[in-house]
Amino acid sequence: MDSSRLSGRYRPIADYALIGDGHCTALVARDGSIDWCCMPAMDADSCFGRLLDARLGGHCQISVEGQDVPPQRRYEPDTMVLTTRFSAPGGQAELHDFFPMLEASGRRETGRLARVVRCTSGQVDVRIEIVPRFDFGEIIPDMRERRPGLYTACGSNKGLLIQCDSNRLRLTDARDALTGSVRLREGEKLRLSIRFVAPEQLEQAADVAGDECGPLDDELRRTMQSWRTWASSMLAPFAQDPLTSRSALVLKALTYEPTGAMVAAATTSLPESPGGARNWDYRYSWVRDSVLAVRALHAVGIEREANRFRSFIERSAAGSAQQLQVMYGVDGKRRLTEVVLDWLEGYEGSRPVRIGNRAAQQMQLDVYGTLLELAWIWHDESRPLDPCYWRFLADAVDAVCLRWHEPDHGIWEFRDRSRHFVHSKAMCWVALERGCQLAREHGFDAPLAHWRDNRDAVRTEIEQRGYDARRGVFVQAFDEPHLDAAALLLPPFGFIAYDDPRMLRTVQALIDELEHDGLLLRYRSPDGFASPEGVFLPCTFWLVRCLAHQGRVEDAWRYYRRATSCANDLGLFSEEYDAVQHRMLGNFPQVLTHVSQMTALRALVRAAGDAQGDGKLRNAGGKPAGTATSSAPAGPPAPPRPGETTAA
Repeated sequence: MDSSRLSGRYRPIADYALIGDGHCTALVARDGSIDWCCMPAMDADSCFGRLLDARLGGHCQISVEGQDVPPQRRYEPDTMVLTTRFSAPGGQAELHDFFPMLEASGRRETGRLARVVRCTSGQVDVRIEIVPRFDFGEIIPDMRERRPGLYTACGSNKGLLIQCDSNRLRLTDARDALTGSVRLREGEKLRLSIRFVAPEQLEQAADVAGDECGPLDDELRRTMQSWRTWASSMLAPFAQDPLTSRSALVLKALTYEPTGAMVAAATTSLPESPGGARNWDYRYSWVRDSVLAVRALHAVGIEREANRFRSFIERSAAGSAQQLQVMYGVDGKRRLTEVVLDWLEGYEGSRPVRIGNRAAQQMQLDVYGTLLELAWIWHDESRPLDPCYWRFLADAVDAVCLRWHEPDHGIWEFRDRSRHFVHSKAMCWVALERGCQLAREHGFDAPLAHWRDNRDAVRTEIEQRGYDARRGVFVQAFDEPHLDAAALLLPPFGFIAYDDPRMLRTVQALIDELEHDGLLLRYRSPDGFASPEGVFLPCTFWLVRCLAHQGRVEDAWRYYRRATSCANDLGLFSEEYDAVQHRMLGNFPQVLTHVSQMTALRALVRAAGDAQGDGKLRNAGGKPAGTATSSAPAGPPAPPRPGETTAA
């Protein structure tokens, strides 16, 4: 189906804001519609999914009738609590959307969505539509009124307990939706609570339910304080930069609190190419992306997430590197079977819509290097490595010795064929190098000579077959001419110095070949898909880091401003960006992009020196993110500063 014919039925990805509590996630549109919500876990089936099918998906909308100006929105400072402001001829209202934080509210249950709207002046007519759809829109739930203001929705293995402190909410004639309109006067509030309940417990939950709406005001305050307490551990000067602070909060919101797993994004099947088939489920925890994330958090002073993810990976792999996967479910589940949901039309007609991810079964050799890098972070904190964890790590290094000669599917998870990717081989080198270092520094028994021989052999192979001597650059895969932005990750992991002449030439070659409108593509090599994709935002931030460390600081700042101009008004990034139509592409918000923004800014600050760097940081944070200088690459108008109230 032609995506252009459907685009009017779907909001731009940039229109959405993320809310979450470390258990559940939801996306809230500018107009107050929740079009995506997964409860009781981030990778659960959606209960509101209009994002992937405008007709079947379901939604929960709160709006003010007769609005005469577009709504405005912002996050409450240092939180993931969203505030949307509505204006109508007769008055104004303010909507707070959040998931009450478990540890802040004292609740036992998880999976509770809260919405509180208050009239701030005059009077307003508030309209509510609650249209739940389970199993990604396939199930229309049975909805019943239990008492005035209390409703249940049940179907498949899902149940919702819906409570509103207004008696004007009513079931539609078809009994598949709740609608209502309430007039609020200045100071009056309307509260809505939607709680996930297992269907076999729903009857009892409805019978014993008390007032779940009254406490929401206190839970809102406690939730904001919980977020701010977490954010307060971030080091200066990064805590003063709105975009970096927002990135860190997004990483926290996408970390599953019970296990420490971090999902790659809150969504599935948002297209990298509208109307095309590049649609993947990112609601799982990639070892690679998560290690990069905890590295970034650790660098700005937040350590707990790194330590918890280390334990999650060891548990999920059953203590054996032979059973290590590249990704897991948030609960450690290994089998992430890919399924096509053929009843959904997809975002702007982008099909197929997928859940699960077949890439979980791919061999991606870089997973071993990222695993050892995570251990190095632990070691760098002067923490001891216990013998059981060391056996797990040594098993991983031994696995590299056996497997580094093999082709794999690489960091980009190519589905057409495996190759000898340079990035994958370099991360094998990282695993071997870190293994040798850890064994020496902790006095562990290890076959060091064997590991060193393999380490040196990997390097020799890369330098002979992964390096184009004629051009003087590193390529994507052995004996192939294509370039790949993944080469920008070679210096941060220590494989090569930033200022090595080979790396200097590689960076410039990547700019010459892969830059598009001031942003970087991943590659231009064939990948088995006919449809093109947008520029990959993390790659531009990787370029910034390399340029900063190579002394090209002004160039680095220009690319940084261009990349940050691709954030939405709240400071959220998608995975990719269409530089022609100036629109976000891919799953959202994307952990890897936020991680890469954080590390890019850190490199800029370090490159400029502490005193000068702080000034640079204040300068960057004190103007709209992405504001370009006259010499910056051309791009769309820069968004307002993240976190500020802005017109939709």
